[in-house]
Amino acid sequence: MKNLFSAVFVILLLLSACSKKETPGFAADEQVKIHYDTVAVDSFSAGATSVDIVRQIRMSSQKYQDSIKEAEKLQKEEQKLKEELEKENKKKLEEEKKKTDAEKKQKTSDNPPANGAKTE
Repeated sequence: MKNLFSAVFVILLLLSACSKKETPGFAADEQVKIHYDTVAVDSFSAGATSVDIVRQIRMSSQKYQDSIKEAEKLQKEEQKLKEELEKENKKKLEEEKKKTDAEKKQKTSDNPPANGAKTE
């Protein structure tokens, strides 16, 4: 009898240890809804970026636009300066040509042309 009680006790102990038990934990709690500031629509869509990142992008794009405008202004100023220099150079070349033409005319008027006719 003593052996029977000990055998039943060991069997009950093994059955209770090996039985499947549900532990109360994450499965027992209700699902907690987590609030995200993004929408998982598409990685390239507008809703997939966070609010802070969108603000940073807009700020950086405004800075980018400002830098582009400044670069365009500088290019226009450089272009104007180049045009003015070209005009001045053209004027100088024209004046030099006029001077050389005037000098040629003076030389030709100082030296009479020799037509092969002898003066006696």
